[in-house]
Amino acid sequence: MKTIGVGIIGSGKIALANHLPGLALCPEARVVALCDANPKTLEEASRTTGVSRTYSDYHQLLRDENVNAVIIATPNYLHAPIAISACEAGKHVLCEKPIAMNLAEARQMLAAAEKAGVRHMTAFTYRFGPAIRYMAHQVHDGAIGKPYHFRANRFQDWDLRDLGWRQIKKLAATGELGDMLSHRIDYAHLMVGQIKRLVAHLKKFVEMRGQSRSELDDWVSMICDFENDATGVLESTKLATGRGEGPQSMDSCEVNGDAGTLVYYSDKPFEVLVGKKGGKTLETVKLPREFLTWPGSPRDPFASDPVIGFRYDQDVEFIRAIVENRPCRPSFAEGVQAQAVMDAALLSESEHRWVELSEM
Repeated sequence: MKTIGVGIIGSGKIALANHLPGLALCPEARVVALCDANPKTLEEASRTTGVSRTYSDYHQLLRDENVNAVIIATPNYLHAPIAISACEAGKHVLCEKPIAMNLAEARQMLAAAEKAGVRHMTAFTYRFGPAIRYMAHQVHDGAIGKPYHFRANRFQDWDLRDLGWRQIKKLAATGELGDMLSHRIDYAHLMVGQIKRLVAHLKKFVEMRGQSRSELDDWVSMICDFENDATGVLESTKLATGRGEGPQSMDSCEVNGDAGTLVYYSDKPFEVLVGKKGGKTLETVKLPREFLTWPGSPRDPFASDPVIGFRYDQDVEFIRAIVENRPCRPSFAEGVQAQAVMDAALLSESEHRWVELSEM
């Protein structure tokens, strides 16, 4: 089988920590080119990966005939222009979330990918989490009956540290909304279905991070109704003092139905809590083996930290979709759906009202 040459555009921490280990699981794929506008970052990535073909301009990488697919891990404002150019160059695209600065850009990305006939994927990493997958399966299988409520919380303590481009509006568009709540929006869609309407509140508590002014929200919350009449409450913050940050901080999801309840905590990725109708306590249920890795992934779920390892499966899905000439899961379409909710949240905040997703 022909090797799939992968170019990484944006060669910083996320690319090296999340995507390289995932690509290493794919015998059909090989990283052949790196791109970054920061010479120091590019040099470090080249040294770490052993990839000598490097570019400071993504247009040059997209002209490289050895590159068949690209992973975009840049600041948000570059996602749409890079992705659209990549599609026009016939490259398959895996783009970090949120895929765009706004819904119009996201729709343009999806249209460009579909027109070019390339594989396209949004890096909604948590979809690959074993417990998230199991909960979605159980909900869809009717295990909890008719869904009543969906809840998701992401509480971290980032204190006052500098967030770089993530705190600048023209580079990121949103703060905590796009950074962390976008994931929860996506797996709300995965588990319960499409959001119908919402009311949201975003707030910036910290004016200065490091030596730079912060322009964006560090807390966000929304209440929503789903198309199936279930309700949702989603909240995310970088200022939950004492919670820490990363995989060990508070990250939970709960779905209540008329026949049962399912609860997930990210620090226990191989189990869920299950409540039965008439019960008084929740029971810990270990996940079946088939949910510990993504279908087709050769990854040993016990060989690495389980709160990290599932992230690598998204790259396996990307490469398998290319090899099998089928749509990626999740695609740009799911990125568009999440972006519509994010744009609706911004409209709700600015106009202080409920927003129907049909308005978007």
